[in-house]
Amino acid sequence: TKVNKNFENLVPNYLFADIAKKTNEFIKANPDKKLIRLGIGDVTLPLAPVVVEAMKKGCDELGVKETFKGYPDYEGYEFLRTAISDYYKSFGVNVSADEILVNDGAKSDAGNIGDIFAEDNVILVTDPVYPVYVDSNIMAGRKILYADGTEENNFCAMPDPDVKADIIYLCSPNNPTGACLNKEQLKAWVDYANANNSLIIYDAAYEAFITEDDIPRSIMEIEGARTCAIEMCSLSKTAGFTGTRCGYTIVPKALGKLNKMWLRRQTTKFNGVPYIVQRAAEAVFTEEGQKEIKENIGYYKENAKVISETLKRCNIWHVGGEHSPYIWLRCPNNMKSWEFFDYLLEKANVVGTPGSGFGPSGEGYFRLTAFGTYENTVEAVERIKKL
Repeated sequence: TKVNKNFENLVPNYLFADIAKKTNEFIKANPDKKLIRLGIGDVTLPLAPVVVEAMKKGCDELGVKETFKGYPDYEGYEFLRTAISDYYKSFGVNVSADEILVNDGAKSDAGNIGDIFAEDNVILVTDPVYPVYVDSNIMAGRKILYADGTEENNFCAMPDPDVKADIIYLCSPNNPTGACLNKEQLKAWVDYANANNSLIIYDAAYEAFITEDDIPRSIMEIEGARTCAIEMCSLSKTAGFTGTRCGYTIVPKALGKLNKMWLRRQTTKFNGVPYIVQRAAEAVFTEEGQKEIKENIGYYKENAKVISETLKRCNIWHVGGEHSPYIWLRCPNNMKSWEFFDYLLEKANVVGTPGSGFGPSGEGYFRLTAFGTYENTVEAVERIKKL
């Protein structure tokens, strides 16, 4: 039996596993201290009422012979794909239902999409980067190039015409930095991809946090994107589906056989998202659902504002937070990322995420999330301010 030796090239532990280990050790040693977690981007507000009711109704339907459902459609039920298509039309983007494939979260598809591409493709990621983009391609043995995000470019790395890549991963609003590509910047990436016959894997998981017209909610808003981009989105942060698991991938028909190839891959390795979850997801895109989830998003954005304003008062450089649940800050006093993690944990009993875990350009930076409760967020930033 031979193993995939590419796994030996991975960082030994997943970033958030290391954070969990350190956090649990601190809790065990300090059971009397109140720990506030602003690290992992998990939501804290419950599912919207209209979503819960839709899920209950779906459960009732499964309990009746006439409406019982077994295996779901591999590409997702048509009712959900149509609802997603209509949602895109609401902000001026035409995506047909047969270009949409439902999944159990964007992370799954981001990690699995490489199955339909050859191993000798050269990968380009913007750094700092969501670990899944890198790790899944290391597992496949692909060469990975980095476009560096820095304070100078506001952590919005742009394409270099002298660098050639076959597949490009972009995320806007970005995880981990919260930085957003505007239309002009995203057009530059689309033009680069079309000029080089490259493909963009575009992660739009945080599009619902965007409120400015100049910041695209979908790469499909950009002229030329349909011939060079696949878009992935998730309901995890949009509607609190981190534990419910549902998202979708858009593979434009203009990409030729890739649409059918991805469906073929899914029919082999994936049995689809449960009926009750898809009914719940459908409710997200109703008028009532949109109203309720926007209230939740507004709550998290208020948390982000509290964090950002505190950092400004402390003269700590940061980006993100305005159209994103993430705040990316420079570690004070030239601390390294893990050094600041330990300092914040020990002195303020606050958990964040070391920037170095997101790639070389993340060293010396730190990520805080706005997904905690408002009360805990206020208390956490007060502790940080005192430090």
